[in-house]
Amino acid sequence: MNKKVNLIIGSGVLGAYLSAELLKKKEKVVVTSRILNKKFTNYEYLKLQKKVDFEKLNTNNKKEINQILNKYNPKKIFYFSGQSSIPKSIKLKKATFSSHYVGTKNFLDILKKEKSDTKFFKANSGYIFSPKKGLVNLNCKYSTNKNPYIQTQKEVFKLIKNYRKYKLNLFNLVFMQIESPLRPDDFFIKKICLAARHKRKIEVGNINTFRDYSWITEVVKLIVKVSNLKSKDLIISSGIKLSGKEILKTAYYLNKLDYKKYFSINKKYFRKQENKLLSSDSRNSLLLKKKFNFKFNIVGKKLVRKMYNSL
Repeated sequence: MNKKVNLIIGSGVLGAYLSAELLKKKEKVVVTSRILNKKFTNYEYLKLQKKVDFEKLNTNNKKEINQILNKYNPKKIFYFSGQSSIPKSIKLKKATFSSHYVGTKNFLDILKKEKSDTKFFKANSGYIFSPKKGLVNLNCKYSTNKNPYIQTQKEVFKLIKNYRKYKLNLFNLVFMQIESPLRPDDFFIKKICLAARHKRKIEVGNINTFRDYSWITEVVKLIVKVSNLKSKDLIISSGIKLSGKEILKTAYYLNKLDYKKYFSINKKYFRKQENKLLSSDSRNSLLLKKKFNFKFNIVGKKLVRKMYNSL
């Protein structure tokens, strides 16, 4: 079997764009999903549905995992599956835990048993950290937020670090906010841009918080670059902060509208224990520049314009 096989767990947005990047390098891509009799809209949007292999896989079933690994013998596994909504995880606590922690542990146990040299990458969230000044680095203390998604991802992060003692090639890829036109319509930047394009008024939460946004195509280019390293924890993010107010102002300005006339605050969108600032530390951006000669270019207002023009 070709040693350049990449196994992507989950058929979500990040995996779709990563598939496109890997295919450019003439590598084989296999994508797994719990359900096969559905439309893979992310892959159809990118015109990839006939260029990758799709396989059915329940990550809570070790037998099925073994069958996939034996069939394809992947060089790299990208675990980009799992319930990813922070608000929804409150009602989907069990599904959030099983889709992230249990699934990951099943893969690690099999790789450990086989003494495999396959590289395993787990997507994680910057929300697992609690930085003193809102700037995330890998030495920050873990978050004490009790949200099921944040707690689960925190435990998965620790799990990956712990299993390295078995000499496995394991990576924690920590992301902040990843944006693309394939994001669900209720995600903040896309939600704002859709409203601005159609001259609609909109309800929002706290617009005075700052977050670190990166564009999906740049994110996957960097993932491919770092995938050639040895086991590591890495933050994949631009480090450029942007406030909700700036997003509103930029999006409505693109349609020559005064944003102040088009939004209202609704406290139901406020989150408990919400940080005013959450962004990757600038030292992380410097490391990416120095080690990989890589710099995020689609950031700030340019990223908002990119989203607006993509819709």
